[in-house]
Amino acid sequence: MKLPLILAALACLFLSPPGAAQGGGDEIFLSAREAFAKGDRIGLNKGAALIGDHELAAYLENYQLRMRMDDGDSEALRAFLARHDGSQMAERLRADWIRWFGKRAAWSEVAREYPRLQAPEAEVTCLWQQARLARGDSSALDEAEVLWQDMLDPPTACQPLLDALVYAKRVNLDDVWSRVRRQIESSRTGPARSTLNYLPDSEMPDGRRYELTIAGPQKQLIALPARWHEKRALREIAAIAIARLALSDPRQAASELEKRQPVLRQAERDWAWSQIALHGARRHLPEASGWYVRASGAAFSDENLQWRVRVALGELDWDGVRDAIRALPPELAARPEWIYWLGRAHKASGRAAAGEVLFARIAGQPNFYGNLADEELGRSVTLPPRAHPPSPEELREAGDNPGLRRALAFLRLGLRFEGVREWNWALRGMNDRQLLAAAELARRNQVWDRAINTAERTRDEHDYTLRFLAPFDAEVRRAAREQMLEDAWVFGLMRQESRFVTNARSSAGASGLMQLMPGTAKWVARKIGLRDYRPGQVTDTATNLLLGTSYLRLVMDDLDDHPLLASAAYNAGPGRARNWSRRGPLEGAIFAETIPFSETRDYVKKVMSNTVYYATLFNGQSDSLKNRLGTIGPASALAPKEPDLP
Repeated sequence: MKLPLILAALACLFLSPPGAAQGGGDEIFLSAREAFAKGDRIGLNKGAALIGDHELAAYLENYQLRMRMDDGDSEALRAFLARHDGSQMAERLRADWIRWFGKRAAWSEVAREYPRLQAPEAEVTCLWQQARLARGDSSALDEAEVLWQDMLDPPTACQPLLDALVYAKRVNLDDVWSRVRRQIESSRTGPARSTLNYLPDSEMPDGRRYELTIAGPQKQLIALPARWHEKRALREIAAIAIARLALSDPRQAASELEKRQPVLRQAERDWAWSQIALHGARRHLPEASGWYVRASGAAFSDENLQWRVRVALGELDWDGVRDAIRALPPELAARPEWIYWLGRAHKASGRAAAGEVLFARIAGQPNFYGNLADEELGRSVTLPPRAHPPSPEELREAGDNPGLRRALAFLRLGLRFEGVREWNWALRGMNDRQLLAAAELARRNQVWDRAINTAERTRDEHDYTLRFLAPFDAEVRRAAREQMLEDAWVFGLMRQESRFVTNARSSAGASGLMQLMPGTAKWVARKIGLRDYRPGQVTDTATNLLLGTSYLRLVMDDLDDHPLLASAAYNAGPGRARNWSRRGPLEGAIFAETIPFSETRDYVKKVMSNTVYYATLFNGQSDSLKNRLGTIGPASALAPKEPDLP
């Protein structure tokens, strides 16, 4: 072979992603992995013998050890864990081993292995607490009390701890009903039914009545027996029925509570009003603030406390905003959104200096409220100085990191869940330089989402060209231009939708770069005259961009040409966004904060903040989030131009 050809071959070898030349090894791994899933030891062992030095060879050994766990080969397990100490593989294998010990009540082994975990899951922690109880350590019950308060849908391994708490008489009747109410509020009706089993027989409500109340609350309110109010169980069931009715009709629930509140105890009455207020707030009903007043004695959940702030915001009641934020627990009050809105409340009440102190606490943070705080202080939203690119040595270190190599191998094989899990684990403990090198490694391998996610983790050195990557630049800009859409907004939306993973698929079935639902894609294809469209084309980059930007254009035309409202519509549907806008005119930031769905609320904030950063990168000058948010006016509440717009 001539020297130039040798050099070219070497260049291809070193510039290829790790394992790219191991097509045969990839097939062996996938076949062995399938054998493991089927419980086929022979197939797994065959693959392990053939895999060689493939990046994922250790996983096949891991699978073998899992299949042999019942054989009691603890020495082989310990040897593997020692060899791969600190890896994600070892962490998961040890956790599964602890679960294996827990099923056999081998508590001394659970206690031995648990301290070696680096990030134990709740279920495994509960097994360790069971081990402590088994050896007489009653302090585990103190931690079980925290579970009682916070874990409303506990895994099976945690249930014995709650049982022990009740057996030790550290839970009383009020505690049981309080837990049931919290579970009902969070729509965990099954776990609530289980919690009722902790009541004494004399205090237990009829199980059939509970189930019927969950399914049909109005009927069960009517069907309450005579003198029902003399039994606590029936009073609590009545309060639950009112709370469940409030889910669909807060006003009707308020009417039902008015009839029955004279015979309810204060705790029952206050909680029922708190649920009516919560669901009324989410529906933007004007009565919600009055319902909150009537529920003033309730033990509000964190979610309900925050909605009390949002109600005051929607009414521009700045004194109410201030008071509601001050009533938040410290960990909630420290969130950027409530620091910002408390600052605005001070400013609206003539205490500008106090407001500026609060704005300064979050200014500069690369998020929606950090951006707004900057503007309140008269600063532009700007990019921090760009860090020096990773050196060849830093890039080599990242490329040699076993966890990152395994992650890239999984991602190459289309095993996205495993790849992301390996990647995120490998980032633990990295400093800024290492994170930037890992982000660059991901970018070079076109794993856009990991590049963005990794670059976002830096603390002092930043590269916003990695945080706000713009892959498929020419295609996206062309599609945006053809639909007369701003490219920065389209990129900001795509970054939030898919992180530029072309084959991304949501749990709801949305696909591709712009995460289109099958029905929406089909409707848009028909609307724009895209002939011979087939559902399988939705992940094709060009087709996905054409359908996604065409849909965005239709949504913009239908909703007052407002990107904030259109962003909400893209996530939750145009009909919902239109209904939410009927309160207008409303400041855009208040509209965003009072969106009823937490997913959409978070989505809209991130899309709009993303847009500011993309615009700044593309245009070379600072941008204004406040100007982009503008005002949501009543014009958007007019009849839709496209009545069947999905």
